[in-house]
Amino acid sequence: VQLQASGGGLVQAGGSLRLSCAVSGEIGKINVMGWHRQAPGKEREMVARISSGGSTRYADSVKGRFTISTDNAKNTVYLQMDSLKPEDTAVYYCNGDGKQRIGVPFYSWGRGTQVTVSS
Repeated sequence: VQLQASGGGLVQAGGSLRLSCAVSGEIGKINVMGWHRQAPGKEREMVARISSGGSTRYADSVKGRFTISTDNAKNTVYLQMDSLKPEDTAVYYCNGDGKQRIGVPFYSWGRGTQVTVSS
């Protein structure tokens, strides 16, 4: 199972970006998809996650500004980021866990995508 993230870039403070993460491979079921980020010199932190049932969870720092959603038909998870702040600057990673069609569990990470917010 592979995850491919895209959509990062450079944006001014107050602007918006939408990240996408497509999951490919022999997927049987996806349980949870999420976005994490890692800023220079800091540990990786959870930003948002969404379960197969649609339950969402957000880091306090992004509540009200970021929205996670999925397109189950496309096995894609999105992160809509609004009202961006310079402190949102980081490399963003998507991850997901579930089961492959043969029943083997998977827990995979995509390559990061850089988000830079200028002041």
